[in-house]
Amino acid sequence: MKTPYKNIYEVLRLNRFIVLTIVIACSLSTVISSLVSVKMFNKAVNGAFAIGRNGEVMPLKWMEQIEGLQVEALNHLDLFHSYFYGIDATNFENNIEKSLWLGDESVDNVYRQKKADGVYNRLVQYSLVQKVIDIDSQIDLTAEPYPFKTVTVFQINRGSIIDTYELVTTGKLIHLEKRNFPKNTNALLITDYFENSLKKIDYEN
Repeated sequence: MKTPYKNIYEVLRLNRFIVLTIVIACSLSTVISSLVSVKMFNKAVNGAFAIGRNGEVMPLKWMEQIEGLQVEALNHLDLFHSYFYGIDATNFENNIEKSLWLGDESVDNVYRQKKADGVYNRLVQYSLVQKVIDIDSQIDLTAEPYPFKTVTVFQINRGSIIDTYELVTTGKLIHLEKRNFPKNTNALLITDYFENSLKKIDYEN
């Protein structure tokens, strides 16, 4: 006998199919929406911009890299000039060794010339103390190798007499493949190093 009503099992099977279809569709929609959101967020972050010191517009990520490099470069130059010129009769050998790890043969050539001129012999003979007072470096990070100019002010203590000098040095910085802890933590190397001028100045604290 025929009935106008469908079989109950067919109705349940159809309902289950509809429910599964809706669940799968919702799941796919959620996954796709999440992927699109992540992609848009990454694009927004990578596309963020910042204003540089000179008013130029730069990508934020690149600007952060430049600022990080500038910090490390300045620190590298501060360390080198502190070690190379902040010396006395008791520490000069250790300090010179540390400084030579921060530069190439151009730094070693300056050291050898000073040694030949008797700078370190006089340091020991007269118990001189050479103290670095100030280090001011300017670096151009436009392209590697990065040229720099550093003005170092140091004092030579001769007992009752203290003389102050201003030294101007120039050179370039290049990247090394890896950091060397603790000898060269910034993974930078000074090249083409040169002492441009040295003059005695009046200095007030």
